[in-house]
Amino acid sequence: SKLAALFEHPLYNIPVPEVTEKDKLFIINPMEKFSLHSSSSDEWVSSSKAETLLPTGKTAYDTYPTWLKFHIGINRYELYPRRDPLLPTLLQDLATQRIISSVQKSGGTQLKLIMTFPNYGQALFKPMKQTRDQETPIDFFYFSDFERHNAEIAAFHLDRILDFRRIPPVSGRLVNITKEIWEITTDKKLAKTFFISPVGNVCFYGECSYYCSTEHALCGKPDRLEGSMAALLPDKTLAKRRSWRSPWRRSYHKSKKAEWELNPSYCAQVRETPPYDKGHRLLDLIDMTILDFLMGNMDRHHYETFEKFGNDTFLLHLDNGRGFGTHSRDELSILAPLQQCCSIKKSTYLRLQLLATQPYRLSDVLREALAADPLAPVLAEPHLRALDRRLGKVLVAVGHCLAR
Repeated sequence: SKLAALFEHPLYNIPVPEVTEKDKLFIINPMEKFSLHSSSSDEWVSSSKAETLLPTGKTAYDTYPTWLKFHIGINRYELYPRRDPLLPTLLQDLATQRIISSVQKSGGTQLKLIMTFPNYGQALFKPMKQTRDQETPIDFFYFSDFERHNAEIAAFHLDRILDFRRIPPVSGRLVNITKEIWEITTDKKLAKTFFISPVGNVCFYGECSYYCSTEHALCGKPDRLEGSMAALLPDKTLAKRRSWRSPWRRSYHKSKKAEWELNPSYCAQVRETPPYDKGHRLLDLIDMTILDFLMGNMDRHHYETFEKFGNDTFLLHLDNGRGFGTHSRDELSILAPLQQCCSIKKSTYLRLQLLATQPYRLSDVLREALAADPLAPVLAEPHLRALDRRLGKVLVAVGHCLAR
């Protein structure tokens, strides 16, 4: 296994700083227990009653559902640890747990659903809109591209292989539109958009600003539909997040260019602007830039951080559905922060060099990681080959910076 060998490499065993109480997203009561409400119920309830004794050797933490353990484990330095024993279970839960509620997520340009499990866990479902071998049409603007379910799955695994670990876990899942969405939704607006197609397939389209119409309906075969299931982060009422506008945000205009596209010295003014004037924020943003270039994702207008940790924390790499749309073209403008600032974390650079070598080739380790997903193969081969080509271009860009 190339993937197992990669994660054993010394570059993937650099220790994170010691995590103190103030570095944890949540401080939990070690006596707080979760237990089944009744023998006939699948729902979890919080219970601290003295009479609810735990089996010998068990702690209250052992009674928590996996999604809650994931939330509790988030800290200032990482969304989840490198060798997270919870990860396989959490991915399996996303792929198999019974869905008891499906409602449309508000906001956003395209249709997404929030699905709830019996243990109060929730996932963000992005339905399949494009087959594996389709490419984004060359005349599409980046802001009107489809959001791809397989891009969300592949992005999670790529982010982990790069050792960023800033994307919440994502699994593929085959959903029954009739039983797991239509029959159980309490969302009246969503419910009005279901119909049976002329060939007998179950379809729906929801309400959104792009691709929510009968012409762009999502249809099952006859009611089975692929999608990505992403573990939701803690509710913002419990863990506030701050949204930051990216300094290298595109103009989102059909003809107007952003300042960074016109000013080659743009990075100098970014370096003088908080929070990029101190700490590792700019280097973290360049990490995100490299992830986006490898995926071909041009749609990174904002990013988020957990408010509790202030400016000294990692960036969340959310909404990656517009990646992996094109394998035949490389969008070098995505690398502008790296090229203009000529800065990169040493650890990131060393890992990129490692992933360009035959024993750990990036396409091979990602192919292996994706093979375990329920919807494998997740990416078409040309997309995997494009990763190696793009990785070479990142290393060339760093080489030019070193030469300067």
